Amino acid sequence: MPTAVRRVPGRLSAPSPGWTTQADVVIVGSGIAGLTTALRLNAADNGVGKILVITKDRLAAGSTQWAQGGIAAALGPGDSPEEHAIDTLVAGAGVCDEEAVRVLVDEGPDAVRELIALGANFDHDVHGEISLTREGGHHRDRIAHAGGDATGAEIQRALIAAVGAAPEIEIIKRALAVDLLLTDPVEGDGGVAGVTVHVMGEGQRDGVGAVLCRALVLASGGLGQVFSQTTNPAVSTGDGMALALRAGATLRDLEFVQFHPTVMYLGADSMGQQPLISEAVRGEGAFLVDFDGDRFMQGVHELADLAPRDVVAKAIMRRMLDTGRPHMWLDARHLGAEFWERRFPTILGVCRTHGIDPTTQLIPVAPACHYASGGVRTDLHGRSDVPGLYATGEVACSGVHGANRLASNSLLEGLVYSRRIAQVLPGELRGWSDPAPDTRTAGLVPGDARPELQEVMTSRVGVLRNAAGLEEASSMLDKIGSRSAEGVDLAAWETTNLLTVAEALTEAARGREETRGSHWRDDFPERDDVTWAGHFDTVMSDGVAEVSFVAAPASDGGPG
Repeated sequence: MPTAVRRVPGRLSAPSPGWTTQADVVIVGSGIAGLTTALRLNAADNGVGKILVITKDRLAAGSTQWAQGGIAAALGPGDSPEEHAIDTLVAGAGVCDEEAVRVLVDEGPDAVRELIALGANFDHDVHGEISLTREGGHHRDRIAHAGGDATGAEIQRALIAAVGAAPEIEIIKRALAVDLLLTDPVEGDGGVAGVTVHVMGEGQRDGVGAVLCRALVLASGGLGQVFSQTTNPAVSTGDGMALALRAGATLRDLEFVQFHPTVMYLGADSMGQQPLISEAVRGEGAFLVDFDGDRFMQGVHELADLAPRDVVAKAIMRRMLDTGRPHMWLDARHLGAEFWERRFPTILGVCRTHGIDPTTQLIPVAPACHYASGGVRTDLHGRSDVPGLYATGEVACSGVHGANRLASNSLLEGLVYSRRIAQVLPGELRGWSDPAPDTRTAGLVPGDARPELQEVMTSRVGVLRNAAGLEEASSMLDKIGSRSAEGVDLAAWETTNLLTVAEALTEAARGREETRGSHWRDDFPERDDVTWAGHFDTVMSDGVAEVSFVAAPASDGGPG
């Protein structure tokens, strides 16, 4: 693919900082990745100094809180990290980093046990062992869950309680990380010197300020709000990815956006966060049917309704396109009311809120944006290519997920790789440096352009893609990018971040002329390992973003 070049703001327009503070390490994000990093850095006498967590809303507003199914790890009898690795690699469709996967599955069981020791209460069976279930793409029961279908909420509760018991960790809530402050690339290393922050209603720190720091860890989540319908919360506007890109970090594999196959269909006009119907429901025996009652996953994949998510999402979309229907159905009536109330109380309540009783009725489902497998490119310890900048969780591309994340590997990745950052960061803390003058070209697009941007991405860069639609999307995003915001506010900052990641995502999707994992091109329906075994990387210099293909090393066919 020839390099695709896009022009987007090199930094966000913002007033001069009205206040300044400092912390040795700043962590952006308060989900499993961010709080695990904070707790691990704070746990040992490692000389790190002051730790500051910045969260865009309240501590529990991110994606961790909404995780239903559970956390995957080889904890059960007969299971092994090797089998977990095989399932992960198969789901990743040939572009996983095998070493990163090995780290995940080998360190995962101990990381989960440590989470339990911290206070997370997982469900247990009648023998007192951790209760394990199965989800799509797994050949073993290895999904640990809590509260039936409230795993993320329980993990978030335990982490918040632990942070609350660690007064050394400072928290700034309702704060958007705007842009990195960087050292001089000539006199210094061009690395992290701080971050500008917009705080919304926190007393003396209200408005735009600057936090000087020696290292910054991005744990800010994904980009789900780039699409009209998503399972992601409202805070998931790609802020961390856009901030990192503007600072010189590489974004990798943005075209691999996972669309969860079973999101409750609320109608064509429903926008924003949609109710997720966990894959664990199918793991317990629910199955998909069309409007004629046919179980259309039979014969599509050896695991049928428990095939990897990309396979199920594509099968649902194919049946929707073939029949002209806006959704398919999930049949879980046979599980019974008692089972539903015990195993899936949260999903049951949500369904009933929307007028569906899954104990007696079919649930309408359709794919919706769920998870970004790509993000800030990192090594095995979360380092980006900007000195002093680390990334973990959904904002990062560690290489674990490849082209399609295996179910319930996301919480595990945030846990394992945050621990690994905490292992190395204390020994890599840089000295204090003054930020260099920021000469990057500033800009903002209007906040009210968000619905139009989301419609463009949903209709042309969603589950099903082709050259014509992607070219139209590219042109339409250009037009959105040509508009200038009249004011500087949160809506304009978020929409500009969404535009930045949307343009990079679209260009990577245009370039990858094959179907692989969660990237589905109907004009190139086959996977092509001869041409496309590799990654699309996006880098930026002063507002000029370049998207180019990095081929896999010929030696092993693995990731680049």
